[in-house]
Amino acid sequence: MLKLDTMAARILIVDDEVAQMEALCRTLGEHGYVTTGFSSARAALAAVEEAKFDLLVADLMMPELDGIALLRALRSKDPDLVGVIMTGEGSIDTAVEAMKAGALDYILKPFRLSVILPVLSRALSVRRLHQENALLERRIRERTEELEAANKELEAFSSSVSHDLRAPLRHILGFLGFALEASGERLPPAARQDLESAVTAARKMDQLISDLLAYSKTGRVGLKAGPVELGDLVAEVIQEIGPDTAGRAVEWQVPPLPTVWGDRSLLRQVFVNLLGNALKFTRPRSPAVIELKSRPVAEGLEVRVRDNGVGFDQRFADRLFGAFQRLHSADQFEGNGIGLANVHRIIHRHGGRVWADSKLGEWAEFGVLLPRPPDL
Repeated sequence: MLKLDTMAARILIVDDEVAQMEALCRTLGEHGYVTTGFSSARAALAAVEEAKFDLLVADLMMPELDGIALLRALRSKDPDLVGVIMTGEGSIDTAVEAMKAGALDYILKPFRLSVILPVLSRALSVRRLHQENALLERRIRERTEELEAANKELEAFSSSVSHDLRAPLRHILGFLGFALEASGERLPPAARQDLESAVTAARKMDQLISDLLAYSKTGRVGLKAGPVELGDLVAEVIQEIGPDTAGRAVEWQVPPLPTVWGDRSLLRQVFVNLLGNALKFTRPRSPAVIELKSRPVAEGLEVRVRDNGVGFDQRFADRLFGAFQRLHSADQFEGNGIGLANVHRIIHRHGGRVWADSKLGEWAEFGVLLPRPPDL
């Protein structure tokens, strides 16, 4: 952190009354400040080209350049400079004008040391705070840029690796399938089971690669926002995942849904994941009940997907939206923990938010907030 040693602060004192300027330089010097005095405002202005000061103490009324104009000129060269204006007038208008020019405070003539020293100490503290804030903002900006660069590299790496893995994996799946088909009934049951297990594992890996590619893509593609008929989109998704309902009693409760604003293809991914999850985690229920609800709120539109499935422990709700985070074992329910991470990323890119509520063993509800559209 930047630190300013108050006892070694450099003070520029400008007053056309020479005796008063010298007295103030001497007095403040005795209290540990490093002082430089000028009776000419223009000479003081020239001095800052070669020397740096922490604080300006300038008289308001001077013939060449008044204290406010001098402060403005000096702050154009050094925005961190803190100014204190001296005046014998003591009017409110003077104080307001000085503050508008960037002065932190003003002091009245004739001087009293008990008044000046606290004013200077406060001014230097403000300067130190400004410098520390500037340093912190710069570090945050640099760190943000580093994180953005690292995320782009990670996404590019994920995409590249996923593409490179996909081709050999497809070959593996092809050869395994060919081996199973060609061997017919000649394979011993144990060997056939091993091959079938290998096929299952390869297909899981293929799905993981697909999910990684989708996750990487959602962070890189530009948003193509426009009006989206949410009711039509949800109907498409329900029809798409319809084969997963074969042999099951599933009750969809979908009210009329409004038009929203967003990227249709990305929002489609959101509801593929939310409705697909609801269908998956209601597998032990008969009937499975999956309900959609929407309501306008101040920030935009809330859409909730609620089901009567197995639920989850509410204490771990925040973990659900992280990549590869799962609250159920793969033996119970298939998946790799990418789906909800995609939901989070897509909704965040739309400027919204996500959340999850549940009662373990009874129900789960996932909500997304879509910000208010610009002109709908």
